[in-house]
Amino acid sequence: MYLTQGLHRALQQTPDLAATVYGDRIRTYKESAARVARLAGALRGLGVAEGDRVAMLSLNSDRYHEYLLAVWWLGGVVNPVNIRWSPAEIGYSLRESATTVLLVDDAFAGQVPALRSEAHQLATVIHCGDGPTPEQMLAYEELLAGADPVEDLRRGGDSLAGVFYTGGTTGLPKGVMLSHTNLMTSALGTTALGGLVLPGGRFLHAAPMFHLADLAAWTAQSLVGGTHIMIPAFDPLTVMAAVQKHQVTSTLLVPMMIQIMTDHPERTGYDLSSLINIAYGASTIPQAVLTRAMKAFPTARFAQAYAMTELAPVATLLTPEDHLTGGELLRSAGRAAPHCEIRVITPDGQPAPTGTIGEVTVRGDNVMLGYWNQPQETATALRDGWMHTGDSGYLDEHGYLYIVDRLKDMIVTGGENVYSAEVENTLAQHPAVASCAVIGVPDQQWGERVHAVIVLRPGTTTTAEEIRAHVKERIAGYKAPRTCEFVDTLPLSGAGKILKRELRKPHWQGADRQVG
Repeated sequence: MYLTQGLHRALQQTPDLAATVYGDRIRTYKESAARVARLAGALRGLGVAEGDRVAMLSLNSDRYHEYLLAVWWLGGVVNPVNIRWSPAEIGYSLRESATTVLLVDDAFAGQVPALRSEAHQLATVIHCGDGPTPEQMLAYEELLAGADPVEDLRRGGDSLAGVFYTGGTTGLPKGVMLSHTNLMTSALGTTALGGLVLPGGRFLHAAPMFHLADLAAWTAQSLVGGTHIMIPAFDPLTVMAAVQKHQVTSTLLVPMMIQIMTDHPERTGYDLSSLINIAYGASTIPQAVLTRAMKAFPTARFAQAYAMTELAPVATLLTPEDHLTGGELLRSAGRAAPHCEIRVITPDGQPAPTGTIGEVTVRGDNVMLGYWNQPQETATALRDGWMHTGDSGYLDEHGYLYIVDRLKDMIVTGGENVYSAEVENTLAQHPAVASCAVIGVPDQQWGERVHAVIVLRPGTTTTAEEIRAHVKERIAGYKAPRTCEFVDTLPLSGAGKILKRELRKPHWQGADRQVG
């Protein structure tokens, strides 16, 4: 298997179908394939050889689509860059992966001088925006116009396809090495159960394309054929306008995006009835938010993927049929996808009994090759053929996985374990809470105390005492936040995950022990 297969299939079967839509720019598969072959030729002319890394720092666009395919076409390795990182963090990833060619758009062209100082091996920068090309950069369209097309090497199988740096929520980021087989296996298994893409459908890329969640959806839609519609970044009104204009059939959103869309006061002013699939993942979703969303988008089938970069990325799926069951099952992350096995183990490595919390492990051809240049980290994560996720959860008698929390997010207060996801789900049911995060902070009496960071809905008020009473009415009193702070926004990673490390930092500075 190789990641350009879908393009060859579409070129043969639907050459005149729109492959990409970006603003007013529409390109057919015939046009797209010709541009990919020329971009591959241009990159080869710049010295990119098989196995070399090529990075892209850009908002979503049709050129992101061309970048992915062209790098694989010439046998290279993609390195999509997290757009929310600082130049120092980006420079680290470019330097560690020995990336010598970077594509950058208008939004990030100003960072290039800083990136060059951080990553001295960076030899070539290609400007892929629509504005004027800055000095010391090559113009994307000029490169294509002057390049000869090259043949697809069809490099695939277990050869390296991409180095995907993790979000950096703990310590230095790690470069996850994924093969063509890893990415294709996950896409095929996910597509088999439905709820993600439709053959010949129109997929809206609103989540960032650098992130593996959206790339997985891109891969799946490319496999079954259809049109990729890109908007630069998530904005609720832009998403709704694109769905209405292009009759979008499928999209992928992180829970925070779903919540914003569901609660947006202008949602009912748009025709969103073309939406058939809404997939979500990347972080847990409060059951209260999911229930509201399913009512707000009645034509859409919802599907959840429990995923991580190291798993290319999907491990389990909660299918649209599962969502219709409702109730307790909506708290589940679903069952093992067709392409892999899941197992929950006890601290001594034995399978945990049904209903018993342990670490989630995964096995299958979707499991990463390892971490770039980090053999010890690889050995820790990959043991006896199983990927150790670092997530805690349990399996029920029907094989449904319930994620309890990241092991590192467990709060130990007064000798009791508190899983923040449970508290966050309870907080989300409060009518004044728009979004929240629960962390452990140092406490002289309890060791750690449960602390809530809350964003309120516009026009509402509440107090820490009311929040605590609300939680104590629903779950055990020791799980209720002892302290609260109310903020305007929560810090998010490029994938839309709440950066709890940033929330913990001011509380744990100078402490003897750090959390997260």
